[in-house]
Amino acid sequence: MSASVLYDAPGPKAVVRNRIYAVVGSLAIVALIAVSIVRLADKGHLAPEMWDIFNYAGIRQNIADAILATLKAFGLAAVGSLVLGVLLAVGRLSDHKPVRWVATTFIELFRSLPLLITIYAIWVGFLTDYSMWALAAGLSVYNGCVQAEVLRAGINSVPKGQSEAAYAIGMSKTQVMTTVLMPQAVRSMLPTIISQLVVTLKDTSLGFIILYPELLQTARLIASNTQVNGQYPYVSTIAVIGTIYIAMCLLLSALATWIEKRGRRAKTGIKVAPGVQTASIPTVDALPGVDAGGAGGAGGTDGGAGGAGGTGN
Repeated sequence: MSASVLYDAPGPKAVVRNRIYAVVGSLAIVALIAVSIVRLADKGHLAPEMWDIFNYAGIRQNIADAILATLKAFGLAAVGSLVLGVLLAVGRLSDHKPVRWVATTFIELFRSLPLLITIYAIWVGFLTDYSMWALAAGLSVYNGCVQAEVLRAGINSVPKGQSEAAYAIGMSKTQVMTTVLMPQAVRSMLPTIISQLVVTLKDTSLGFIILYPELLQTARLIASNTQVNGQYPYVSTIAVIGTIYIAMCLLLSALATWIEKRGRRAKTGIKVAPGVQTASIPTVDALPGVDAGGAGGAGGTDGGAGGAGGTGN
């Protein structure tokens, strides 16, 4: 039995103890869920009438419009954050000190500010009448700073020998960055980039602060304007909208996984040219009319003659 180098294998008592902890923890979680369901049922939040509101055509249309608005803001923010991230990463790695200083200051400033403040400031200061663009701009600025650090880490992880070899064959720094360093950085950091895009998708819910009709804002309007049995269907609305968010994030993650696997299967790189077949040198056996044994004997005779000449002198 081989022990792991990271931890010692648990003994029989530890195995039993871990199983007991697992069972007790699972039962505690199930008990909490059961208590929550019972309390919600007692207050009438799980009544069928609370869920029947989603059969209305008007509410369904509102949710569909909210999904479309959310995807619009996410699409703009995703493209904007990636473009800004590339520019900031290149600027932070620049040899020019002013460019590097400006990029570093921008990244540290907006990465430290809460995203909600950034979105609200852009909306109030510049885009009061364009809430979608204000939300997309705020998301692009914050997530672009995060993506810049991700790309910078990926570029720094590329072995130095590759850039040195590229410079040795006469490539400029722009060519080295665009054709050697950046593609490898994107490929190695793709899971982290996609994870940040998932965060960007979820952060579109902050659009409610600027009254943008995305999913969360629509859910708040539905729950606060629809009354069923004297109560507002907050629980059912949150459950439905939360499920939609989870589905969109899972679809984005699945798309990222497919892209990553496809990139790994792609045949990239320089193909090795087939070797040139050299002409074989014929052996003594292959020479026509020559016997290997006779050639050896002749050599011996020449050697003997040489020896005799030496004796005569």
